[in-house]
Amino acid sequence: MLSVVIITKNEERNIDRCLKSVENIADEIVVVDSFSTDETENICKRYNVNFVQHEWQGYIQTKNHANSLASNNLIFSIDADEAVSPKLEKAILAIKKQSTDGKVFSMNRLMNYCGEWIRHGGWYPDTKVRIFDRRFVQWQGEKVHETLAIPQNFEEIKLDGDLLHYSFYSVEQHRRQNEHFAHLSAEEAIERGKKVGFLAPYTHSAWKFIRDYFFKGGFLDGRYGLIISKINSAGIFLKYQLIRKAK
Repeated sequence: MLSVVIITKNEERNIDRCLKSVENIADEIVVVDSFSTDETENICKRYNVNFVQHEWQGYIQTKNHANSLASNNLIFSIDADEAVSPKLEKAILAIKKQSTDGKVFSMNRLMNYCGEWIRHGGWYPDTKVRIFDRRFVQWQGEKVHETLAIPQNFEEIKLDGDLLHYSFYSVEQHRRQNEHFAHLSAEEAIERGKKVGFLAPYTHSAWKFIRDYFFKGGFLDGRYGLIISKINSAGIFLKYQLIRKAK
């Protein structure tokens, strides 16, 4: 039995697509919503969903709380702006027929950026573990980039198919989120006592652009590949600049 778990806040643009994509694989769908002010709740209630409102506690705490509300131990953690491809749906249905003890299941995530699929620049395959037993695996981390704490003796099995990520509908949306995460990352680093020199913002951002655009083939994604690499490089510059100024 598989519980699909989603956290939301103002996801009216995405949640219908997400829920529709998991209908055939879910024995239960749990949506923990942080008091959306748009149509998220009404859209969710069109589906057979356990819809719960809960105060936002950050990504890690909110996701772990959502997992705790599920009826089944086997969790598929999916974001509201993601959807399951037909090939991935078939792979998930197959694992439900076998033992999942001592295993976690990963999948490739394919980004849709302003209507275009991005396959280079470090954005694909972007493999993520998303199916796991909540008794042994939990979300961990600090302010950004939550990860799963997985026992070392667990086997990771890669599933066929893609988790489709409708990441950004506009370049400006990407730029705003990138700046937001740069501030959060800088705050984490400052709290840990990290110090950087004058040149750090320049060297780290330059390397980020060169690595993603040239070495990781971002240029193969055309105009958006260039835009993505420039925005991500600017985010690194901002992060290190904030750390440097906090001396």
